[in-house]
Amino acid sequence: MNFPEIKSPEDLKKLPEEQLNDLAAEIRRVLIESLSQTGGHLGPNLGVVELTIALHRVFDTPKDKFVFDVSHQGYVHKMLTGRWNKIDTIRQYEGLNGFLLRSESEHDCYGAGHAGTALSAALGMATARKLKGTDNHVVAVAGDAAFTCGPTFEALNNVANLESPFIIVLNDNEWSIDKNVGAIAKYFNKITTSKAYAGLHDAAANFVAKTMGKGVSRLASKVEQGAKNVLVPSVLFEEFGLRYYGPIDGHDLPLLIKTFEFLKEQKEPVILHIITEKGHGYQPALDKPDKFHGLGKYKIETGETDPASVPTYSQIYGEFLTKFAKEDEKITAITAAMPGGTGLATFRDNEEVNDRYFDVGIAEEHAALFASGLATQGLKPFLTIYSTFMQRAFDMLVHDIGIQNLPVRLCMDRAGLSGDDGPTHHGLFDIGYLRHVPNFVFMQPKDEEEFVDMLWTMANHDSGPIAVRYPRGSGTGAKPKNKPQELEIGKAEVVQIGNDIGLIGLGHLFSMAEQTCTSLEEQGHSVELINPRFIKPMDASAIKAMASKVKVICTFEDHVLHNGFGAAVIELLHESEINTPVVRIGWPDEFVEHGNIPALREKHGLSHEHAISLINEKLESLPNQSQQVTEEASSKEYA
Repeated sequence: MNFPEIKSPEDLKKLPEEQLNDLAAEIRRVLIESLSQTGGHLGPNLGVVELTIALHRVFDTPKDKFVFDVSHQGYVHKMLTGRWNKIDTIRQYEGLNGFLLRSESEHDCYGAGHAGTALSAALGMATARKLKGTDNHVVAVAGDAAFTCGPTFEALNNVANLESPFIIVLNDNEWSIDKNVGAIAKYFNKITTSKAYAGLHDAAANFVAKTMGKGVSRLASKVEQGAKNVLVPSVLFEEFGLRYYGPIDGHDLPLLIKTFEFLKEQKEPVILHIITEKGHGYQPALDKPDKFHGLGKYKIETGETDPASVPTYSQIYGEFLTKFAKEDEKITAITAAMPGGTGLATFRDNEEVNDRYFDVGIAEEHAALFASGLATQGLKPFLTIYSTFMQRAFDMLVHDIGIQNLPVRLCMDRAGLSGDDGPTHHGLFDIGYLRHVPNFVFMQPKDEEEFVDMLWTMANHDSGPIAVRYPRGSGTGAKPKNKPQELEIGKAEVVQIGNDIGLIGLGHLFSMAEQTCTSLEEQGHSVELINPRFIKPMDASAIKAMASKVKVICTFEDHVLHNGFGAAVIELLHESEINTPVVRIGWPDEFVEHGNIPALREKHGLSHEHAISLINEKLESLPNQSQQVTEEASSKEYA
């Protein structure tokens, strides 16, 4: 059988049952080989191979709906729904998206990239089915990490109102991106590691095998159920209106198929608890599940990745925040289940400071409120969350931190274009959602050295909330000073004075502004160059001084243009009645697709060449200066 010829779930259904395990092995082989060249979420997908095969064996998409929480574990689903031959393009420019997309396939009924969305969305679909009178099935697949999210419990609170078929699969693999924390996570882990549970199914099977006679199967079931009820407090879910089944082995394909065939016939909401291994079938992924949650290219034999030539912003953040915390016992560090991705694993693993490290799980809203409480008691909380995930805590940024003017330090990693992970992970909106909130100070560094200066400034800023945004990966390689500098709030760095053209390069796009400056000078222009440092408060005096003498200004930002930094510059000049035109380099008013950053910048005009083109167009459109003087004199004569 040539498994890549599986072009739809119907082809899967035609396979003899004895070939299904071979199919699972082939899927794993293809994933390991393909992702070694593209990178991606290998571990989560290796863990759901049997689950996904079983779902498509029993149910019928697109009529039946599969809603995957986060959906980073949807690669196998893509392979079984007509995209097998494109899996080597996953997360590549113009290739398959690393998450599910409604626009990519009719089999993708719901797109997502953040945790905790599946149950609510699936419940909506099940309710719509009831209202429309259709007979399709709805299956929500959520990992154990999703059950630390508030939205998941909010959805569970409404399940009892459904009173019709609805299937939730709890994929319990003990790991989110980093090891789960909290009471729910500890409960799942207790089940998984229980010796009694490990031998439960074998004991029941042996009982059936040794005993003959009428009603034996029923009795065996009762024995197993009785033991399970001791180990598993199913009442936790049944109180929410869900009939609980499990836990069962999530890699036992025949058992999964039989279980789903049974659940398919149930007329009430049910939850199936399965136990899986993240990285199942590939030893390097089993050894380092946190690393193989999502990674770049790797060597198949060892799982090794090429080390970065210079430290990333995240690594620098973890190193220096740990250093500052050793000097200041008030500094605390908070993450929402991302110690590795944010660099805070360094803080966590340091014995001198780790009692001030807090991982609250995937609960960004709680993280912001928790930080607020710490701040009221004179501590210095550094709330470290990816830009895209900080969106979830927006109400708390306004209602709790902003209004109360609490000195919470917001550190927003992955600000700007995230690249291969696509629109759910791009950090392109944080300037827009934060700069209009009163009391906030907001910064962005041009390089790693300035980043550490900003962290030091944050550590010493106690008069209100302060935030910094910084990109994924490495910067220019600028080495931080031995002793960081505390920056003057709202003060820009005027790098160069000029009279013709003004350039303002925010953050890591300052280097693009520098390139533009060099090219314009080669054309004979006198160029002024500013590193703004502060998004809010903006250095109004420096920008107005520039605008009063140059013919045109160009701003650069790794953010959408709507309500971004360039928009703030235009607002400032308008309010000051300065008419110097402003052209802007930034991202368009759309959800930018996935792909490598250079390709996306080229497509959307984020380049110094495009900046020069816009500037020259604007210069050409301006009235001739001598002509303008003559016209002004003439108008005065006739006045």
